[in-house]
Amino acid sequence: MVVIKSGRLRFVEVKARGPGDPVGVEAVGSAKRRKLTGAARAWLLVHEVDAEEMAFTVALVEPQTITWYDDAFDVE
Repeated sequence: MVVIKSGRLRFVEVKARGPGDPVGVEAVGSAKRRKLTGAARAWLLVHEVDAEEMAFTVALVEPQTITWYDDAFDVE
């Protein structure tokens, strides 16, 4: 998902979590980070945006909660 909020372009990875699944930003491994970074670069080539900053955000969805990690990782 791609969102612009408060002048910041956010590339959001949404992950469902179950018992025993990794928590926190560890839920997005290095291979997935590379894919997300590549997708963000491809998206930026096609879309003109007026954003002050860019960030990768991870949203972990559990049965009763959603936990957001803004600036979850840096571009590799």
